[in-house]
Amino acid sequence: MNNYNILVVEDEKDIALAMQAYLVNQGYNVFIGHNGVEGLEIIEKENIHLGIVDIMMPKMDGIEFTMKVREDYDFPIIMLSAKSEEIDKITGLNIGADDYVTKPFKPLELLARVNSQLRRYRKFLNMVQKDIKNENLFTIGGLELDTSTKEVNVDGNFIKTTPIEFKILTLFMQNPGRVFSADEIYEKVWKERAVNTDTIMVHVRNIREKIEMNPKDPKYLKVVWGVGYKIEKQ
Repeated sequence: MNNYNILVVEDEKDIALAMQAYLVNQGYNVFIGHNGVEGLEIIEKENIHLGIVDIMMPKMDGIEFTMKVREDYDFPIIMLSAKSEEIDKITGLNIGADDYVTKPFKPLELLARVNSQLRRYRKFLNMVQKDIKNENLFTIGGLELDTSTKEVNVDGNFIKTTPIEFKILTLFMQNPGRVFSADEIYEKVWKERAVNTDTIMVHVRNIREKIEMNPKDPKYLKVVWGVGYKIEKQ
């Protein structure tokens, strides 16, 4: 449970301090704001993983606070409400809160809700990281290129490339099967109008020497005579 930062936004100081003491005892880092304005200030400074927010507060209540948070953040929010605030509680869930606890509540109930929401949030973050990793990784057969680490691997073996070679190979890997003329490659990689593209042939030959088992009979990087070059779909 350690390393999770929880924000408690509660104007009743005794309740806020009691929640802080209990959550800290469970291994959480806890920050306290006594109204929505203070809560937003804390969020700007700290990496918050979950918010526990009272509905009725001065300056900025929990409803407005939650709406503000949801403009930029997706961490879970548990709302605290009195039984008489049923309509506000429903409103809170509709505008972005993830759960609610009715006052007065038992510490174990609050902890169960906190743990449940953080488990879901952790799964969500893992999925996001996996998607980001997948967006950076391009694979064709045994050829892999990672734009985040700037690495190329063939059948699990690291291949050292120059920056220009990596950019050219990235262009091909992001567009498998598409044929690029020398002019197109030059303009997309060098970001300027193609004037002399003889260098493209040299770079392509060097890339082929590095990634192909038999450069004379390439598996991946192929020439389309009279048109250009492409990475073959597998």
